[in-house]
Amino acid sequence: MYVAASEFYKQDKSYDLNFKEENNDGSQWISGEPLKDHYKSFVAEYPIVSIEDPFDQDDWEHYAKMTAEIGDKVQIVGDDLLMTVEIGLS
Repeated sequence: MYVAASEFYKQDKSYDLNFKEENNDGSQWISGEPLKDHYKSFVAEYPIVSIEDPFDQDDWEHYAKMTAEIGDKVQIVGDDLLMTVEIGLS
């Protein structure tokens, strides 16, 4: 599952699940915790083996929590996170 959550991450550290809607009223903005739980429900219900970029590259807190909670069931890939770090080290 490729999420690319940085695309719908807001400055207030919420995630806008309705980010493509032109007349977005903000009712679908959630924090990282319920988003993590949303992914966990997908993993419980469907045969998902990998989730790429489930959170913004700066949301280390929820990457860590999700890895601790379901990292033994699915591969958590932080392409945005890892590439940002790699570029910073070059």
